[in-house]
Amino acid sequence: MTSEATLREQICTLAKSMFDRGLTGGASGNISARLVDGGLLVSPTGSSFGTLDPARLSHFDAGGRLIGGDVPTKEMPLHSAFYDTRSQTGAVVHLHSTHSVALSMLPDTDPDNVLPPLTAYSVMRLGKVKLLPYFMPGDPAMGEAVRGLAGKRAAVLLANHGPVVAGKDIEAAVYAMEELEETAKLALITRGCNPQMLTAAQVNGIVDKFDVEWEA
Repeated sequence: MTSEATLREQICTLAKSMFDRGLTGGASGNISARLVDGGLLVSPTGSSFGTLDPARLSHFDAGGRLIGGDVPTKEMPLHSAFYDTRSQTGAVVHLHSTHSVALSMLPDTDPDNVLPPLTAYSVMRLGKVKLLPYFMPGDPAMGEAVRGLAGKRAAVLLANHGPVVAGKDIEAAVYAMEELEETAKLALITRGCNPQMLTAAQVNGIVDKFDVEWEA
């Protein structure tokens, strides 16, 4: 089991890696991870992924009470919705990554499955990504929209805002988020070029082989 000290360092190291590569900028985005005792470590409100301090992460106990650190992100209802509806969730990442946001605004993006089947890895790591409507930042209705999915999706894309991904641990959540952004980038690069996509049979083969959650 990962110790609290190690998890604090992992959160900050991975967040800085995403910031340094331009996946989220300024004070945008938020990240959380579950502790062994059921509590949560969460990035504070107004913080930058580039300068997170392990000692100042918001610390919630298993009952959802803030017991240490700075004031948490205003997007806590969004994070809580994933932890409450998906028991396997060990971490949640939310970014304002450019290509994913761009994809969320295009009129022909499929709201039930926003990523076209361009590579096996987006299918493996994300399953189907649901497009949710626009909400005011911090609106608790975002969390309610995620709860409305009843735990059937590991990733969503908030229109005109950005993606949110849940994973079994902090590394899985970050890697899946990066796959989402890279696939959105591929989708935009190949837009109008009639790319050769994976067939339905190929997608089903990936789903079966790697036991991917793939809601019909």
